[in-house]
Amino acid sequence: MTRIGFDNEKYLREQKDAILERVNKFDNKLYLEFGGKLLYDYHAARVLPGFDPNVKMRLLQELSGNADIILCIFAGDIERKKVRADFGITYDADALKLIDDLKDWGIDILAVVITRFENQPAATIFKNKLERQNIRVYTHRYTQGYPSDVERVVSDEGYGANRYIETKSPLVVVTGPGPGSGKMATCLSQVFHEHKRGVRAGYAKFETFPIWNIPLKHPVNIAYEAATADIADYNLIDPFHMEAYGEVAVNYNRDVEMFPVLRRILQKIGGEGSLYKSPTDMGVNRAGFGIIDDEAVREASRQEIVRRYFRYSCEYAMGFADRETVQRVELIMEGLGLSPELRRVVAPARLAAQEAASRGKGNEGIYCGAALELPGGAIVTGKNSPLLHAAPGLVLNAIKSLAGVPDQIHLLSPQIIESIRNLKGKVLGARTVSLDLEETLIALAISAGTNPAAQAAMEELPKLRNCEMHMTHIPTPGDDAGLRKLGINCTTEPNFSTKNLLEF
Repeated sequence: MTRIGFDNEKYLREQKDAILERVNKFDNKLYLEFGGKLLYDYHAARVLPGFDPNVKMRLLQELSGNADIILCIFAGDIERKKVRADFGITYDADALKLIDDLKDWGIDILAVVITRFENQPAATIFKNKLERQNIRVYTHRYTQGYPSDVERVVSDEGYGANRYIETKSPLVVVTGPGPGSGKMATCLSQVFHEHKRGVRAGYAKFETFPIWNIPLKHPVNIAYEAATADIADYNLIDPFHMEAYGEVAVNYNRDVEMFPVLRRILQKIGGEGSLYKSPTDMGVNRAGFGIIDDEAVREASRQEIVRRYFRYSCEYAMGFADRETVQRVELIMEGLGLSPELRRVVAPARLAAQEAASRGKGNEGIYCGAALELPGGAIVTGKNSPLLHAAPGLVLNAIKSLAGVPDQIHLLSPQIIESIRNLKGKVLGARTVSLDLEETLIALAISAGTNPAAQAAMEELPKLRNCEMHMTHIPTPGDDAGLRKLGINCTTEPNFSTKNLLEF
């Protein structure tokens, strides 16, 4: 059982008060750059056990009477179909999903801003799609003069070239999928326009990580470095905060590097000394005050660093990441004395693959093993076969264990399995006909109608959410999608489970 290390309610109170206090420091108008994930922040949930992945949405609900929301997305991310790793969907699809999710929470998006827009075809199609659904869309070009020519940035040529977005609430939350979406530029553009209209609006940042008031080398903060290894972020002591206050505060390189420019921009807009003396001053981040069990948080963060190592190793094998990214995480692990085997499910998964190989029961000579830690701590394993991939084999073994179904009882009807195999091979012309996880779950649901054991096992599926799992081979798309939907925290070795390139 995972120890709880984070108090959501305390955090929610602290965070709400900090934001409202910051709003009051200006003319009741604050543009708040929302970093990280607005919904489904699973990284935070993994490193801060007990953290509600949707606590930021709960925060917005409490502020909803006083807040507008603007969503930013970088046109280049739309054009190159950048993928959000935790959902396996592109950033533009993630933006659409976020709009729908917000509606489900009773919150409407005020507008969407496509940043650094240069009439890219895919971005134009995205814009048209939104506008035809009666969603307000604004396009912002690259800011002229940024970052060196502040005089030009803070002028009608720079921020003034962007259309002003009419807002009504004292708080305007500016969010977007992933880093580099143009959130800060949109905030500052709006602040510029507000000052031209005689409103002394302000700017602030809300990012969960790194946590400024815990040690620089705390595993939570190091886990942030591992999570952002692909963009080479790193944490450091905020030198501006130390100079101004004589206090240690943790920030990250991009904020520290850009602070002198940002402070000059804010001073130029406001025509007076900036409220902020350090990049840490700009933040309203209170996550550190929600930690209630430091050791639980440390251990969870060490586990997350190992997860990131496996993830980037697989992304390198698939061509999504470069070798330097993997090396950064390897250095982080070395610095903390971590090894891949820190994850309890790694060694059993490898052993399952070895056992499959020794019995000669593989798929095209490739032997895949998988292991999962059940909620009570027991570990179950699975392996691939001519009928099933390793992932569905493991999931079936896991739910049989949870339901108390004996090993010798089959959950899936042989007729259903054979029917699906025939469809895949003889009708659809698939190269491999063994069932992936999504296909297996459908077969399980059909079998449950006539098989009480299958019904009992299927009812145990929700208990797999947040369980830890490891595979010796990269899952196929059908396996990966099924694992995501079940909410299983899966890592894999950077090996392919088939020689067919098109299956990945």
